Amino acid sequence: MNILAIDTSNQVMSVAIQQNEQIIGEINTNLAKNHSVRLMPAIDQLMKDIGLMPDQLEQIVAAKGPGSFTGVRIGLSTAKTMAWALNIPIVGISSLEVLAYQGRFFNGLICPFFDARRGMVYSSTYQWQGTIMEEIVPESNISMEDLLNKLKAYDKPVLFLSPDMHIHQEAIERIVGINAMIPEPTYHLPRASHLILASKDKPIDSTHTLTPNYLRLAEAEAKWLEQQREKQANE
Repeated sequence: MNILAIDTSNQVMSVAIQQNEQIIGEINTNLAKNHSVRLMPAIDQLMKDIGLMPDQLEQIVAAKGPGSFTGVRIGLSTAKTMAWALNIPIVGISSLEVLAYQGRFFNGLICPFFDARRGMVYSSTYQWQGTIMEEIVPESNISMEDLLNKLKAYDKPVLFLSPDMHIHQEAIERIVGINAMIPEPTYHLPRASHLILASKDKPIDSTHTLTPNYLRLAEAEAKWLEQQREKQANE
């Protein structure tokens, strides 16, 4: 099966293609540039490099968030448009789960996270049981301090994975202490090839109803809702 995977949910842009259970091509960049300009050319280049035509694709897998609101929208809308145009199935995968695959062989808790500003993060916690990755702590938008105190209470080694590690490393080491495991920088970047691994045994999504998982409202949306509540209260 020819599978295209797309992840633009954060600064990293990653696309990969799997053919007959083998990753035959992958493009990864970690640049502060607009995904909307670079995503389709990257997909086109990758398909040309491996000699694959669009109508030969049989499934698309996409990261559905959480992460950058704009990045998530770009990747998921591109994936959905392609799936609809080619009439092929699509699978949406948590961006946190994809990042957790960088700790595939870690024997302990795995905590992927993305910075959400103002001391908050998008995070979840996983643990591998054989070939199955179990979610120990559900995805949430949580203060980093609260998250770290929860993880400290487990009194187990925790592998922290994040492209935003530089923002929170001091707090991680201070609160979790010797149980905090922070690997080299290359392990903190999600890869589209791991999207394909994570999609195995996942149900197919409806192209029309698959939506981003932001975990919180955009600031503008939150302000609008607050204004509506105040307006109703004053009527």
